[in-house]
Amino acid sequence: MAGSLPVLYSFRRCPYAMRARLALAISGEPYTLREVVLRDKPAELLAASPKGTVPVLVLPGGEVIDQSLDVMLWALRRKDPEGWLSSARASLDDMLALVAGNDGEFKRSLDRYKYPNRYPKESAGDAQAFALLHRAQGAAWLAGLDGMLDGGWLYGARASLADMALLPFVRQFAHTDAAWFATQPWPRLQAWLAQFEASALYAGVMGKHAPWQAENA
Repeated sequence: MAGSLPVLYSFRRCPYAMRARLALAISGEPYTLREVVLRDKPAELLAASPKGTVPVLVLPGGEVIDQSLDVMLWALRRKDPEGWLSSARASLDDMLALVAGNDGEFKRSLDRYKYPNRYPKESAGDAQAFALLHRAQGAAWLAGLDGMLDGGWLYGARASLADMALLPFVRQFAHTDAAWFATQPWPRLQAWLAQFEASALYAGVMGKHAPWQAENA
C-alpha cells in the first residue's frame, strides 16, 4: 500500500539524489518516488525539510532523512545484499572518510568547474580561467581515485558504499567536457565510470518521471 511506504523526494540528475536512489535500489527497500522540479519545489517537500534540497526521505512514521549519505546508510543497514557496507580492504569509517573528501573539496571544485558563472566574486571576471583552475584541482582528486581502482572498484573486486556515493559526482565532472575527460590518463577511472553507466542498476535509477504534483497524487 503506497501510503505505508517511505516517500523519496528526488531530482533525476542530482548526484546526491542519485546516490540515494542507488542504495534504495540495491537494498530492495520499496519506496514511493516523487520527482520534483527544483525551481518549483512542492510545499510538501519544504514542509518535510525546509532547506529544500534533495534527496529527502520521509518514513511512514514521519521521520525525515534529508542527507543523501544518511539515506544510503538507512537503506543499506536494513538490507545490504551486495555487501556495500563491508570490504576486506577498508572499514566503513575509511569509506565515509573518502566520501567526505568527495563531498568537500572535490564537490567544491566540481561546482566551480561546471558552473563558473555562479561565482563572479571568486572568478574576478575571468570565468574560463576560473573554471580551468578548478578543473585541474578536481583532476588531482580523480587521479588519486584512478590509483585506487586496481581491483576494478575503489576497495577491491566488488562495489562498495564509497563507489556508489562517488560515481554520480565523477559522472557529472566527466560530462562537463566529455571530450577532454576521454583524453585524460585515467584508464581505470574511465572504465569504472563506463561500467557504472552501462549497468542495469544505473539504468534502473535513471528512468524519467513526470514531476510529482500533490493534486495528481
